[in-house]
Amino acid sequence: MTTERDIRANFAFYPPEGEGGAWHATLESLERALREAFPDPTIGHRRSGVHEMTVLDFEIEPAPDLWVDGTAAITEPDYAYITLTDATADEAGAFAVWLRDSFVPTPNLVRFASSLAMANGEETPSPLPAHGSREDITGLLRRHLEAFDH
Repeated sequence: MTTERDIRANFAFYPPEGEGGAWHATLESLERALREAFPDPTIGHRRSGVHEMTVLDFEIEPAPDLWVDGTAAITEPDYAYITLTDATADEAGAFAVWLRDSFVPTPNLVRFASSLAMANGEETPSPLPAHGSREDITGLLRRHLEAFDH
């Protein structure tokens, strides 16, 4: 019997290329959505020295016994990203489905990348499928990590 290895990586989620404002979001609307969707989130704001802007740091439980830490930067009208730190495909998949189905205005507005892909020279984010269950998305993210885990 083989067991799947839980590869950990940073995952980043973005709006479509050239449409940085497609989510029609702000840090305040993201914070409100996180507070409404997840029990007892930990949320804070800080000034990012890297991006020279205020970012939102959060820790949430997107599914029972799955916790993710993330950072979001959203400035209107044309810039947005959400990064999950040191997440498995299952953790990132649970968050990605919530992001796609509950936060962005339509499901075809999410792209993703991982630190493993970027470390291997793949800097172009991939589109997150507009449909599919949490298991489908987790499987996609798992295959993505396995393709770059050398």
